[in-house]
Amino acid sequence: MTAFSLEPARLAWCAELRALAAERLRPLAEKGDPGRVNRALVAELGALGLLSRLFTSGAFDLCLMRESLAHACTEAETALALQGLGAHPVHAHGTEAQRARWLPRVSDGSAVAAFALSEPDAGSDAAALTLAARPDARPGTPSGGRSGWRLTGEKCWISNAPEADFYTVFARTTPGAGARGVTAFLVPADRPGLTGTPLDMLSPHPVGTLAFDAVPVTGDDVLGEPDRGFRVAMDTLNLFRPSVGAFAVGMAQAALDATLAHTAARDAFGGKLRDLQTVAHQVAEMSLRTEAARLMVYAAATAYDEGAPDVPRRAAMAKLLATETAQYVVDKAVQLHGARALRRGHLLEHLYRDVRAPRVYEGASEVQRGIIAKELYRALDATTEEAGS
Repeated sequence: MTAFSLEPARLAWCAELRALAAERLRPLAEKGDPGRVNRALVAELGALGLLSRLFTSGAFDLCLMRESLAHACTEAETALALQGLGAHPVHAHGTEAQRARWLPRVSDGSAVAAFALSEPDAGSDAAALTLAARPDARPGTPSGGRSGWRLTGEKCWISNAPEADFYTVFARTTPGAGARGVTAFLVPADRPGLTGTPLDMLSPHPVGTLAFDAVPVTGDDVLGEPDRGFRVAMDTLNLFRPSVGAFAVGMAQAALDATLAHTAARDAFGGKLRDLQTVAHQVAEMSLRTEAARLMVYAAATAYDEGAPDVPRRAAMAKLLATETAQYVVDKAVQLHGARALRRGHLLEHLYRDVRAPRVYEGASEVQRGIIAKELYRALDATTEEAGS
């Protein structure tokens, strides 16, 4: 079996996912209001057992889910992904009580999760977070000890805000400590002092800001350990970055499939579009890049599942290549379809809008290049030190 070729059972599962997305999820997506959480769609993802698989599957199967759903219904793919992104820190780093309270509700689609990392001045530089978690010494605690914190500040560009039921929030507990002074908190949406405002974005799902006005949190709300929240964030992103690439590959494949059908049927210049060498070569390039991106995504997911030491580099490479590839493929597909592709409601008009954001969120393409270079030089330095010892 060649590398990353799928066995029959997985191929059948992917086909089943594409069919479910087209037959059961897309009709619900079309009834949703743009910019709002589509709770009926989230509930159906839960009823189909797909949300529970977020917590039982490895990175490879997560990528297959996201790629397959994206091929037929990007809204369903995004709804599933945002549930995973917001709830994975609870699954991987939460206490038994936190998991028992929230994960069953995330799995059945009755609770909506969100991942609150970005800030107005700290989007790509996650270590520069300024949302402050100040000690809250309350009367009656032993020796006036710290029983919790108060969160004060703002988060921005948060998917599912302000409509989520809980947020995984990253706040600075130790000033001046960079990445080592950040703590992850599980913050229910009904905490006093927490408010949100929707943003009018080029996005089918809600994106908003969150304002924290002395929001109370305690040790029971910490995910992982105090001052170790950056690890929680990076662990989550290392898992989800390859699957963002899978989302992009699904969109690229959908655009490629549409282009193959169109160029094979469209009459032009005394023949079919497919007979023009310039068209045929563009289609070949679209296919080449899509397959290369798919293989890199699968390689990164496999590395994550096997606990390989180079996961950050591979995850960054997979997200970078796949999202940039999808942008290229969808743009070429629009060009080959002509004006019809820009008509509201056309598949490619939809993909053209959806394909842009993944190059920005969960670390922009420029950030991924920085991670790749940093990891390469780190490996070089380690090899040099080992050789000199």
